[in-house]
Amino acid sequence: MTRSPVRRRPEGPAVIELQLATRAAALPRGSDLAGWAAAAGAGPRRAVTLRLVGWREGRRLNQRFRGRDGATNVLAFPASAEAAGAELGDLVICLPLVLREAREQGKAPRAHLAHLVVHGTLHLLGHDHDKPAAARKMEAREVRILRRLGFPDPYRQAPVPAAAARKRKRA
Repeated sequence: MTRSPVRRRPEGPAVIELQLATRAAALPRGSDLAGWAAAAGAGPRRAVTLRLVGWREGRRLNQRFRGRDGATNVLAFPASAEAAGAELGDLVICLPLVLREAREQGKAPRAHLAHLVVHGTLHLLGHDHDKPAAARKMEAREVRILRRLGFPDPYRQAPVPAAAARKRKRA
């Protein structure tokens, strides 16, 4: 009888250093943020710095590191090879953009933030979506992880709230 390999879950949450560089009404607990990163594969004793920024810093960092004007929702900076043991890398999330996207897409802000922590952590682990096949694989992995965490599929189109639909029509 052939036994299938047993997938082991991480022994504990990743180590999260949270840097709050913007105002936030309510944030998930640090243990939730660490759990989301761990579920994506960060694992115990792997440090992730998570910096939540505002519009200005989000725009500045996106311009500097990606050459694109305007803020982006998440930037991932993998640790250097020398630091790659305990240090996984840094994630920068533009919190006001995440909240706006959640509202416009009819998603719960917590679910959208969880998705971006998972997405960014996968980038830190070397996953990418630069080619269609890689994008499908990464998205499928994100959906599986988020489902295990109790969140809906972030790529399914949520019904758009009426106010947001009217706003889009005017634009």
